[in-house]
Amino acid sequence: MTINILQKAVQVNQVKKDKDFKSIILLEAAVFRAARNFLEGQGYIEMFPPRIVRASGACENIDTLFEVTAEGEKKWFRSEAGKPVNAYLAQTGQLYLEAFVSELKKVYCVGPSFRAERAIDNRHLTEFKMIEIEFEGDFEKLLEIIQATVYQIAQYVAQQAHLYPQSYSLSEKDIERLQEVPVNFARLTYDQAITTLQALGEKVNWGDDISSYREQLLIQSTGNIPLFITHFPDPMWPHGKELEVEKFFNMLPDEKNPGRVLSADLILPGAGESVGAAARIHNVDVMIDRLKKSKMYKRLVSRGGDLDDFSWYINQLRTRGSVPHAGCGFGMARIIKWIVGKDNIHDCLSFPQHREYLI
Repeated sequence: MTINILQKAVQVNQVKKDKDFKSIILLEAAVFRAARNFLEGQGYIEMFPPRIVRASGACENIDTLFEVTAEGEKKWFRSEAGKPVNAYLAQTGQLYLEAFVSELKKVYCVGPSFRAERAIDNRHLTEFKMIEIEFEGDFEKLLEIIQATVYQIAQYVAQQAHLYPQSYSLSEKDIERLQEVPVNFARLTYDQAITTLQALGEKVNWGDDISSYREQLLIQSTGNIPLFITHFPDPMWPHGKELEVEKFFNMLPDEKNPGRVLSADLILPGAGESVGAAARIHNVDVMIDRLKKSKMYKRLVSRGGDLDDFSWYINQLRTRGSVPHAGCGFGMARIIKWIVGKDNIHDCLSFPQHREYLI
């Protein structure tokens, strides 16, 4: 088995050697430069969250966390109280950004997200870069800043590829496609998305997760432009059935639409879900209550964790206070996949790390 994996890694490496690394690297640099320049122009301040963390650095599915060990010890790190604790490679800097929104108003970070993804396909990676933002504001402003950021990235890359065609491996068709990206994206609520899929003949039920294939069906039904799917089911609401779709515990419930949260996924043509976003709960006690009721917390407890994993975040919110705020994470690898227009994400990045390719 080891020999087979090694042979496969050598084959993958050979393919990578034959690629135009220069154009891939320049494209990646242009995408991040465009995003950073736009956000900083909007007044966002860059922060640098830790990348070895407790469970507070996890997304909703902590089963995909990579555990960190050292010197043969699983619990090598200690809490402030001296208690041995589990440590993980971070998946998100969200909670670290949130802790400072009340004072800094607009913050962002750029960094790797590590996922123990077993899938080896054209969409998933074990390590990829994210740009995350948090700001004082509401859900509608969040959707506006997401589409503005993605639009600016598309226009900047199109401009650079047109000016320097030898440096970027984008065809004239790709450049035109980026230039034609609309300022305003399409929108469907989760309920509308399910209804649309059912009308298209898909056997999907309310409460189901929307697969990548079905995401693209929705894209096609809304004009083949970027699409927001919004107002997902609230996992804490008594829906009377088990939900397949799963969202983070601190998403803000929609007061005007009971049983839904103010959340959104941005779906890009050919790339799928590329941005996850939501307005956040800013009442600390309500947030703690929802955390304790979440599937994420139940999984954490089964792994030996508890509320102490979130003690830093909770203490910061109690000390600094919180304000109505919202934020998101831009999955930059999928945004690059959309820009390049290739089917396989491994062909779009300089170093596409997955379970059978580690360098």
